[in-house]
Amino acid sequence: EVGDAAAQCVAAGAGAIHVHVRNEAGQESLAPDDVARCVAALRAAVPGTPVGVSTGAWIIPQPRLRRSTVSGWTIQPDYASVNFNESGAEQLATTLLSRGAGIEVGLPDPVAAERLVRSRLAPRCLRVLIEPQALELDAALRTVGEIEAVLDAAGIDLPRLLHGLDHTAWPLIATAAARGYDTRVGFEDTLALPDGSPAPTNVALVAAARRTFA
Repeated sequence: EVGDAAAQCVAAGAGAIHVHVRNEAGQESLAPDDVARCVAALRAAVPGTPVGVSTGAWIIPQPRLRRSTVSGWTIQPDYASVNFNESGAEQLATTLLSRGAGIEVGLPDPVAAERLVRSRLAPRCLRVLIEPQALELDAALRTVGEIEAVLDAAGIDLPRLLHGLDHTAWPLIATAAARGYDTRVGFEDTLALPDGSPAPTNVALVAAARRTFA
């Protein structure tokens, strides 16, 4: 089912797949068997399309356990999202890099961006993921500007991906298009199409986002 949905999203214009791996009970998981099964299914469904997974601390809150679990992966995703506002982010990113996975650096605020600068890991990463958590657009845009200022001051010129949540999702997708950034969209970010109507599938969201970039 995940593979079929991913294939439809790629056909609609998605250039990469970001997924939260789940176990057979439907819970988010970083367990090696679960990651291997999910990544293998996606690669079979969308060959040549980068496949990335979340490593959010809510999945395994203990940094050492999270890192040791990731160290046991038998199939590596093409990239993994590492949130730099979470404990153990630098060590987790280093572990993933040593195992051949690209790093998408999650930056919800300027403090996380400053932490990336201090880590000196930016040159080894794939891109930064600017993801303000504010649900009010003006506040979200202020956060975006603050993160950009930190990155610019440090000379970090990694590709930037910008996305929002709920009410800010579509305005920030438009902002990404205007600034030449990448974006992402899916039910993780919004359940509505740009006109406010319910989105029937992730595919519909991808198609709408592609039209924004046209």
